[in-house]
Amino acid sequence: MEAWNKWRAMNPETRLDLSGANFRETDLSGADLKGASLVGATLAGARLHKATLTKADLSDADIRDVHLIGANLGGANLRGANLSAAQLCDAYLNGAMLHHADLRETDLSGANLNEADFFEADLTGANLNGASLYRANLSRIKLHRVNLHGADLL
Repeated sequence: MEAWNKWRAMNPETRLDLSGANFRETDLSGADLKGASLVGATLAGARLHKATLTKADLSDADIRDVHLIGANLGGANLRGANLSAAQLCDAYLNGAMLHHADLRETDLSGANLNEADFFEADLTGANLNGASLYRANLSRIKLHRVNLHGADLL
């Protein structure tokens, strides 16, 4: 990861197209994936702990296949990321930064969202059934048509 992040620091303008890639169970902890296109990528069970995914595109609008189910995104920076229609069932996003993230129609059922920062995120139509949101920052978020059944907000 050190070599990867060094290369990214030297090539910040390079647009990464990792669409459809299979990173199932891969350890990408601390990876700099700023602005990467991961549309339709399989990241089920992947470890993205403290990864930088600022303005990354992790949407999955057309495929709706296994995507980020059970992935570890704890402490990840997802500021401005596009996660619309992504599958994040049972994912770990404890302490994740999701300022201005697009989470429309995203399945976050059973996800650990404790202490996550959703400031001005769009959760329109998201499924938060059974999700844990203890101490999450929900300031100025869009919650139209959100399923909060069984969500733990305390």
